[in-house]
Amino acid sequence: MTVRVVLVDDQTLVRTGFRLVLDETGDLEVVGEAADGAQALDVIARTRPDVVLMDVRMPGLDGITATRRIRTGPHPARVIILTTFDLDEYVLAGLRAGASGFLLKDALAADLISAVRVVAAGESVAAPSVTRRLIAHYLGSTPPEPAAADRRLAMLTTREREVLTLVTRGLSNAEIAAVLVLSESTVKTHLGRVLAKLDLRDRVQAVILGYECGLAHP
Repeated sequence: MTVRVVLVDDQTLVRTGFRLVLDETGDLEVVGEAADGAQALDVIARTRPDVVLMDVRMPGLDGITATRRIRTGPHPARVIILTTFDLDEYVLAGLRAGASGFLLKDALAADLISAVRVVAAGESVAAPSVTRRLIAHYLGSTPPEPAAADRRLAMLTTREREVLTLVTRGLSNAEIAAVLVLSESTVKTHLGRVLAKLDLRDRVQAVILGYECGLAHP
């Protein structure tokens, strides 16, 4: 099945580079481009893509607002936020607006291709080490009051809280399985229950909640 992709970035060279990479795969097809959020909404309405690569900083309608409108609109394509990492203080807001993850603009071609495929399959793009650094950058190093964290996490079992804690600290499912001496499939099951109980969309939202609840701190 071909994955339909729209590229949204105000830099023509960035869009051209991404198009060249994606169009060579055979299963990923760039069906449209836009230079700002307003154009993106029009292009998405016409092409109905599966995945949108969305820059944050653009003239006119910014990437965060566009992402929110896409995710709540009639054609809710999944969105990957494009970032230059340390310079984009709006990425966390983009994730909260409904994006399925983020991708560095200087990512390797293989990482770009993998990210689009993963998101198209319904998962999130959350490279553990980069996710940990990025979200920590925005949420700071001071954990919230314990009472606030306890109220939000009270519905989790001890094991589910352990899994959420390790996800928050940047471990992959395989690494969590090794730490807790579980199978990787069992870890996935626990994580799925965490997402369901806390009404979270994906792993990215789980990491954000974990940071907000202070689980990133030993």
